[in-house]
Amino acid sequence: MTNSDLNAPAAAAGPLRHQVLAGLAQHRIASTNQLHRMLRPQGSRQLLSRALTRLRTDGFVDCTVLPDAKHSRTKAWYLTPEGARLTRDLPALRGRPPYPVTSRTAASLRTLHTLTVVRAHLAFASDARRLGHEHGPWDWIPEVSHSIGEGNRLVADAVMYYTVVEPERRRKLRAFIEVDRTTMSSERLAAKLIEYARLFTYETQPIGRRRPTPAGPAWLRWYPVFPRLLFILTGAPRPRLDDRINDLQAMVSHHPLVASLAHEVQLGAATLEDIEHHGPTQAIWVPLAGGRPCPWTSL
Repeated sequence: MTNSDLNAPAAAAGPLRHQVLAGLAQHRIASTNQLHRMLRPQGSRQLLSRALTRLRTDGFVDCTVLPDAKHSRTKAWYLTPEGARLTRDLPALRGRPPYPVTSRTAASLRTLHTLTVVRAHLAFASDARRLGHEHGPWDWIPEVSHSIGEGNRLVADAVMYYTVVEPERRRKLRAFIEVDRTTMSSERLAAKLIEYARLFTYETQPIGRRRPTPAGPAWLRWYPVFPRLLFILTGAPRPRLDDRINDLQAMVSHHPLVASLAHEVQLGAATLEDIEHHGPTQAIWVPLAGGRPCPWTSL
């Protein structure tokens, strides 16, 4: 496969091997089953497996076996350095910074969290197909970083773009996604809200003595409206996840910056298991500013 082969068709419409490379460049790591659901939900899994085998033989992808899947031998795939090089100019990925996982060691360190983030994306994508909405593999951007001042950066697990298609209109929605596997303390999780509150108010400071009138918050460079913020929790029994959602609500109530954010931005939390079982557009999202559970589109 050559660079010109990859550049010819758009990744979303090209041959399956091109889509596999683009999908791994976009999502960093994905299992065989996840790639099948992402790229060929109605197609043959054997066809995808053959494409992966060929790409591995050619040296463009490699895989690691999940540490807790010795019997099923579930494989998590990622790009090799050569595969990452080939994907730099793919149309679906232009303008996006590359953060490929290009070694087995790096993959093993990031596999569980990255695969959980992909699980969340696939739940939204499946629901969008069922409802006739628009949300595909290239509408979920992992690891989006923004400055929040004083040398600090906020890194969202993903930014989601989603179009609700209704009879009389199309609603374009965006959301910051934070996936919590219960690997950090509840206090650290809730402190993420402070980082988003800082992003909401952060303005880039001009360099030099002259200080022109600020053009507004820095996030306006990327978003016409500040994306809603969705916390997706998993990795613990339901009572513990409920406690963590309560702690997020307490941060909204008690921290003045976060309370101000909640007046302007929709904030919600749900469990990954509820999202996968019921669908993300069901009334499973707890509004962090208070209220009854609702669909994420209605926060």
